[in-house]
Amino acid sequence: MANIPIWPGSSSFDTTLTPFSFYDNDTTFQADAVTTADWCAKRLGYPLVDIELQAANFFTALEEATNEYGAQLYNFQIINNFQTLEGNSTGSSFNNQLITPNMGGTINVSEQYGNEVDGGGGDYKLETGSLTVSKGTQSYDLLENIGSSISGSEAVYIKKIKHYQPAAINRYFDPYAGTGTGIQSLMQSFGFGNFSPGVNFMLMPLSFDIQKLQAIELNDTIRKSGYHFNIEANRYLKLFPIPTSNYTLHFEYVIQSIANNPVRNNADNLITDISNVPYTTPTYAYINQPGRQWIRRYALALSKEMLGSIRGKYQSLPIPGETTTLDYSRLLSEAATEKTALIEELKALLEETTRLKQLERKNQEAQQTQETYYKVPYHIYVG
Repeated sequence: MANIPIWPGSSSFDTTLTPFSFYDNDTTFQADAVTTADWCAKRLGYPLVDIELQAANFFTALEEATNEYGAQLYNFQIINNFQTLEGNSTGSSFNNQLITPNMGGTINVSEQYGNEVDGGGGDYKLETGSLTVSKGTQSYDLLENIGSSISGSEAVYIKKIKHYQPAAINRYFDPYAGTGTGIQSLMQSFGFGNFSPGVNFMLMPLSFDIQKLQAIELNDTIRKSGYHFNIEANRYLKLFPIPTSNYTLHFEYVIQSIANNPVRNNADNLITDISNVPYTTPTYAYINQPGRQWIRRYALALSKEMLGSIRGKYQSLPIPGETTTLDYSRLLSEAATEKTALIEELKALLEETTRLKQLERKNQEAQQTQETYYKVPYHIYVG
């Protein structure tokens, strides 16, 4: 035990004494490393007792404490802003950058709903196809009409079949539509009877046109077969009513492997999870005094932990006339408790800086200010 180096009482910074050298070129860190080492040694009992630690141990503790501070801070920032950060480039560091929230993440989510909404957008391309409908034939295989856009028996999702009942407006002037205009005799009395019967030269209210179209559609619904279709297995189409003429039917679809592909952008430089959000080690000189005080306290807890581990190897020490027991267990217990408390303290502090907490605080301030103003007496004016 007597050969173990102890704290000599002072130190000078040396770039070879920190394991990672993250902050060795920061002059502020260099100065704080020396003063923090002296402070930690005295907090551990020096010069009343020997401290079995050297400058390298204290410098290492300060570096680790700074790393832990940065990790807690930046992990909080990542979680708080991940919906905004996801999908952006990993090319530049976010250290000391103001992250401005945007709707990018919300739009990415909404695009998934847009994929299933007719005309609602989406993040994959709709393909189009067509087939020749033959008079008297109801059943068709859509995949046979898609062509070369898919290979083999690859599945598709049919998104839209453009099989509609003819628009009523096409038969607005049709004398056989069953509704008539009801004004032919009136036109004759006005002297317009020699003009084309398919043209109405009389100004009618819009409600007349709407009711006429509704009448045509109701007539078709009651007296004719409805226009609809069935699809089985996303490929077998059956049309209703039975086609009475040859025509081309158009439809829209998406290839199933594209619709279900979880990867929409396979670039290698995008933020995909918390591991590749571009935060680096913090710049020590930019950390304010409250932050540095947290780092010093954490460095002290780490120093206690190291000292307890060292003393634990020599649980008792012979001295002239008797044996003394070292306090390693107390140091280890205190170090564990202090580290946990400091982490919880920092997390609680960061939680108070979330946008939700800040808005709640502003709302409470506004309410309290309003209540204070209510208690201010009004001026009395004497006229």
